[in-house]
Amino acid sequence: MDRSGADVARKVWQRARWFVRDRWPDREVVRDVQGVSMHLPWSHRLPDYAKVAPDYGQNLVRLAELIAEDDAPLTVLDVGANVGDSTMQILQATDARVLCVEADQYFVGYLERNVGDDARVSIEAKLLSAANDYVAMAPVRVGGTTRFEPGTSDFTAPTVTPAELQERHPQFADLRLAKSDTDGYDVELIPVIARAWAHSHPVLFLEYDHTLSRLAGNDPYAIWPTLTELGYTRVAAWDNWGKPVGHWSIDEVPERAAVLDNPGNDVTSRYWDVAVAHGDDTAGLAALDKLVPRSWVAS
Repeated sequence: MDRSGADVARKVWQRARWFVRDRWPDREVVRDVQGVSMHLPWSHRLPDYAKVAPDYGQNLVRLAELIAEDDAPLTVLDVGANVGDSTMQILQATDARVLCVEADQYFVGYLERNVGDDARVSIEAKLLSAANDYVAMAPVRVGGTTRFEPGTSDFTAPTVTPAELQERHPQFADLRLAKSDTDGYDVELIPVIARAWAHSHPVLFLEYDHTLSRLAGNDPYAIWPTLTELGYTRVAAWDNWGKPVGHWSIDEVPERAAVLDNPGNDVTSRYWDVAVAHGDDTAGLAALDKLVPRSWVAS
């Protein structure tokens, strides 16, 4: 069997496994994922992604390591914390304190089992909102991730604003790293987070997906001029398997990101992981340079 045939066979086998596991999605399992043992629903895709692409999600962990200071714990905001996988890996890699925000009560249960007893972690079981005006949002779950949509259901998520987070968790007043993975709301939430913690210039990390952003009613391009106004200057990007895509000045990103509007059959071009550093953040800028050198060219 040639390589293309083997790839097709592997994909068919994986889809078949997902089909079976999706029939019993609530079965709890314990898996070792990238060196961290965690409780997961059997249907969760994370172990599969990590097996196929060992660099999956490691860009965030390496970023945390690079910007951590020796004399103080790294303060991290994990929005869309899911089961706590990113938080657990950051805590394993460096001295950190993490504020997890997760609105889907289904995944909050796993989050609490994984990190709820860890004194370094604070949990807000709410939906981060860009404004005080309340809109009922209901969870839609697919393969280990949750997208929230306006509407009514048996459960609608309570909300919390960045200002309320700051008031309730003063230990995160000088936020150093903010991560958002909220299936389309990232381009709305990240500027709000950056503005709320403008005094500490946190490095920003988000899932940048044009399709999901528009599905959520957000313009994916609007984030860049907003962050520019807040003083952010450099952007590093990775494809959805953790392979570097590029490192640019922030004004270059809209042109570079046009590829996400027409990904075709290229799964690596459906969304990016993106890290953004403030112009006054020497450590953050240096971290981006180490992770994705400016001279790096995608092959």
